Amino acid sequence: MMQIQEVKHKEALTSNYAVAYAVKAADVDVIAVYPITPQTTIVEKLAEFVANGELNAELIHVESEHSALSAVVGASATGARVFTATSSQGLEYAHEILHIASALRLPIVMAVPARALSAPISIHGDYSDVMNARDTGWVIYIVASAQEAYDTIIQAYRLAESVYLPVMVAYDGFLMSHTVEPVELNDESEVRKFLPRQIRPYTLNPKRPVTMGPLASPDWYYEFKYQQVLALREAYKVAKEVDVAYGSKFGRSYGVVETYKIEDADYALVTYGGAAYGNARIAADRAREKGIAAGVIRVRLYRPFPTLEILKALEGVKAFAVVDRAIMFGSPAEGPLYKDIATAMYMNGIDKPAINIIHGIGQRTIYVEDLYKVYTMLKDRPGKEVVFMGVRI
Repeated sequence: MMQIQEVKHKEALTSNYAVAYAVKAADVDVIAVYPITPQTTIVEKLAEFVANGELNAELIHVESEHSALSAVVGASATGARVFTATSSQGLEYAHEILHIASALRLPIVMAVPARALSAPISIHGDYSDVMNARDTGWVIYIVASAQEAYDTIIQAYRLAESVYLPVMVAYDGFLMSHTVEPVELNDESEVRKFLPRQIRPYTLNPKRPVTMGPLASPDWYYEFKYQQVLALREAYKVAKEVDVAYGSKFGRSYGVVETYKIEDADYALVTYGGAAYGNARIAADRAREKGIAAGVIRVRLYRPFPTLEILKALEGVKAFAVVDRAIMFGSPAEGPLYKDIATAMYMNGIDKPAINIIHGIGQRTIYVEDLYKVYTMLKDRPGKEVVFMGVRI
């Protein structure tokens, strides 16, 4: 007897549109919108959904990114499911509210197509904006495809509403935000079953008055901050559980760290985002053709930091390089991911040769040949150094 296979619905979408479709599927209540390149098409598409009656949500047009995040803070505090998005200077303008959102333990979801910071003005992609937000108490994902952006936004709501923390889903500005890929869309009714509405333990409600964000004296402020530490530790465990549950229901999961040919690798590139990861895999294949056992590790969950998974992936390699697309000016190692990994290794008594590659700043092209050269560097002169690759000196 012929078996009838399930017909899966696919659309050709940019990562920005994939995010908008995921937000619609999540049936959000409030969206705060303000335009900034390369984020604008997310909220334009959501405005279209609302105007067409495809999404029953309150769309708030605000005067700035600071106001956008403030608006969803207020809405989330009343128990609404909320969304906003921004990039670059917009994320910087909202930086004050990032701390407030996480400290108030609000399950906000925000998309950030990553973009370089001024000055000089650049509208192109790197991860300077996201890395400036890494210590604000938010859960941070960095995804590598439009499909993963769609899936991770949905996962983000489940995670945020489980641990009461805001979640940021970041990806390459322009290189992903405006690039069209095939995206498999879930049945929206099934997404909403995956994201059941929950009664929050506390919300702003005149019938049950509570106070949020009051003045805290030195006697108690420290304890509030420590609660955020514990919540992020819990988020690490829950993020893995949510990814498994999503994979079981929808057939796609990613883990908190993704690897490529790492099982027998002598040398590894560790990176994040779409462009560097895609080219790193091609470079690894080329290196293997030349007799170099090369592999790739992609960090998907950046905060809380997946220390155990990264150290396990690096266990068998002789040397590795971390490819960072942001600069920590004045730091002993200028790459933020490199610094996190170096700290994790030191605290676990591990010492391996490691190179920090800074590349892709202001969307400087990261060529496959560049990353292939990194593998040859690891093989021929492994050591501990910072290399600014692709820059004219």
